[in-house]
Parts: sequence; C-alpha cells; structure tokens
Amino acid sequence: MTQELSLGISPCPNDTYIFYAMVHERIDLAPFSLQTTLADVQELNQAACTGGFDLVKISAAALAQVQDQYTLLRAGGALGRGCGPLLVARPGFDLAKLPEAVVALPGDMTTASLLLRLHGLHQGHRKELRYDRIMTAVASGEAEVGLVIHEGRFTYPAYGLEKILDLGQWWETETGLPIPLGVIAVKSDLGPEVAAWAEDRIRASLAYARAHHDLAWPFIQSNAQEMDAQTISEHIQTFVTEYSWDLGEEGLKAVHRLLRAGTA
Repeated sequence: MTQELSLGISPCPNDTYIFYAMVHERIDLAPFSLQTTLADVQELNQAACTGGFDLVKISAAALAQVQDQYTLLRAGGALGRGCGPLLVARPGFDLAKLPEAVVALPGDMTTASLLLRLHGLHQGHRKELRYDRIMTAVASGEAEVGLVIHEGRFTYPAYGLEKILDLGQWWETETGLPIPLGVIAVKSDLGPEVAAWAEDRIRASLAYARAHHDLAWPFIQSNAQEMDAQTISEHIQTFVTEYSWDLGEEGLKAVHRLLRAGTA
C-alpha cells in the first residue's frame, strides 16, 4: 500500500529544478507518494517548528530550532560559494550609518538574518518582510537597507540599488567554508529507512532534471515569480551545486559551524 508523505519546498528555481521529477513522478517513488506544497522559505521554517511537513526545505539556520523533530539530509540543499545574502541600499548610502539603519530582512529564522546578526555591525531596527518585497521597500524608502536572498542577488540593480556588503563573502573569509543557505530535513520519527529513501530519490530527481532540462523548465518557470529566463538559469547555476548532490564532510562542517555560531 502506498504511503503519502507531505513535501514542502520553495517556488525558487533551485528547488523546483531539484524536485521537479519527484513532484511530477518522473521517477519511481514507491512505496511512497508525495503531497507537495510550495511556500516561502520563512513559511516553511515556521511550519517545520510544528512538524508541518514530513520532508521540508528549511533555512540552514532554522535547523537549530527543529532538530528535535527533524533529521538533516545530505541531498537537495543550497550551499556554495559566492551565493550568500547581500545588503543593498539606494545609491549614496553611507556604510557608517549601517549600525543604526532600518534593515528589511526575510524573516528571523533565515540564514541571512542569522548572518547579519553574526556579522555584528548592524544594531538597528529590523523590519521583517517577505523576501520578494524587500527590494521594493528599500527603493521606496520604507527601509534604508535590504537583506536580499534568492534572485535578489541578480536583480537588485533593476531597482536602482547598490550592494554595500556581501554577507556570504564575509562568512567565507571568516570560516573558509561554503555558505550553508538551505537544507532538506525529514521527520526523525519516520525512521532511517525513509531518510535513506528520501536522499536516494532527491538525487535521482536532480539527475533527471540535469538530463531533461527541457521537461523541467515549464514547471520551474511557472513558479519563478517574474524572473526572466536568464535570471532563472543564473539562479540554478548559483544555488544548485555539488553540495546539492551531497553535503559531504565540508558541507556538514559548514552547517554545524553555522549552528554553533547561532547558539553561542
């Protein structure tokens, strides 16, 4: 008998690319089937706090708050170099004003927000917004600085904004490690066999997307929220990395380093 598992991922191109074949059953999922929900990463983080999904994409920083319920998987995550969150502002912003500036950020459980806290320079007001509203908020003056993630890394110039600090670069310089942005977690009470199944199927789904990019593209594009084709491709190339196949020892070290820093 087929058992249904709930899956929560974001609509971002890296997630829809990796999970396309699983969501659309292009690969064998037996003995399971999936009920998939696409939601903003902060919404997924919050849902994981109450055990809302069997299998879920969460911010790496959020793992500390849900590790009593979830087990980290080695496949499907977003880790890498040159892919971290950016602080952006309108032209002419004085970096000396950053400590007391109003910063719009994508939720307190995100890795980006944790990195801003760990960096330590900003001590001012933090305004939580959905990630795709942040650049508009900065451009309109609703916030002085924005902490951008996902496609914001590529599109902020279109809003008339400038980069003032690369928090991913800061992390890499400080630690020598890749930046752990998002990870896949599975409910621990489902047991190690389900965890192993999930890792295997995620890798099979990623391999399918690599081999059948044209089939995956409509699903990716339909959920990409106003991104053009070039931005979508850049997004996938940036956030789907060798660590998406397997965190490896370096990826695990990066995640654990982030979690220790966040709870220090």
